[in-house]
Amino acid sequence: MPALIVSVFDTKSYDREYLAKAQGADRLTWRFHDFRLCAETAPAAGGAQAVCAFVNDQADRACLEILASLGVKLLALRGAGYNNVDVPAARELGLDVVRVPAYSPHAVAEHAVALLLTLNRKIHRAYNRVRELNFSLSGLVGFDVHGKTVGIIGTGKIGRIAAQIFRGFGAEVLAHDCFPDADWAAQFGVRYVEFDALLTACDVVSLHVPLLPETRHLLNEQSLAQMKRGVVIVNTSRGKLIETTALIAALKSGQVGGVALDVYEEEEGIFFEDLSGQMLQDDELSLLINFPNVLITSHQGFLTHEALSEIARVTTTNLLRLEAGEPFLPGTLLTTEPEAAHAS
Repeated sequence: MPALIVSVFDTKSYDREYLAKAQGADRLTWRFHDFRLCAETAPAAGGAQAVCAFVNDQADRACLEILASLGVKLLALRGAGYNNVDVPAARELGLDVVRVPAYSPHAVAEHAVALLLTLNRKIHRAYNRVRELNFSLSGLVGFDVHGKTVGIIGTGKIGRIAAQIFRGFGAEVLAHDCFPDADWAAQFGVRYVEFDALLTACDVVSLHVPLLPETRHLLNEQSLAQMKRGVVIVNTSRGKLIETTALIAALKSGQVGGVALDVYEEEEGIFFEDLSGQMLQDDELSLLINFPNVLITSHQGFLTHEALSEIARVTTTNLLRLEAGEPFLPGTLLTTEPEAAHAS
């Protein structure tokens, strides 16, 4: 029987490397594409029985209709979030959609803390100075995380780990979640509060919620104005949780003292790409990059050996199960309305 053909979109060198190393990967036929999946590129999946997609691929109804017409049976997502997939349309068209619900929550939580520490202690600026033999400490003053109040919005797997790390620093941690975990909070000394109370009390706020209609622009002109003046915001979840225009205004006024982002509202077509030889066409991102109190990384929170290995393992296993006509791994088949998980 011919090997299952898998069309993999938006692939980078690390995708190829880790998928190729996964157990059983040699039993599949991989077709790697550098470009993203959308309705215009979907015909590239011709002849494949499965498509593998990433966070910025657009699997809307138009795209899924093309995939279904080509005989594709499975859309395998190399991540947890699936706000970019029209899940009801996929079900209607007979396409199964699987994801990797938990690859390494430690990877994203640790990156969130690393971003805060780098921004706060200005490590990136100090590194560049020293390379130019400038050993001055002027302008590099930060603050102790110990004793500060840190707000964690969203206490799923990633949010809980981030909270525990901040507790290890000796920070007071306030949390907000629609489904609070009282036992966990009691164990780690975390206190759940209402959303407005968290905004007004915290020196640092870190976002760990999914992207849903009700969380889009969770931080906007009104909620940013409620926050403690000089607050530092960290977002390693989804870019659209923050209204960029309002954020820029809050940075200019000093209402927000600093921002560390691993995601951006309009990152599609920018993040994951090398644009070093081009003019950046996004004016708001250009402005953010040039603020001295803003630190941006290009959606790399997931990028650890452990996370990439788990993504490849779960994805490959589900592809092999499709080929064998076996049930997918528990918890990976999407059967609900679209939402975005805490990380890609």
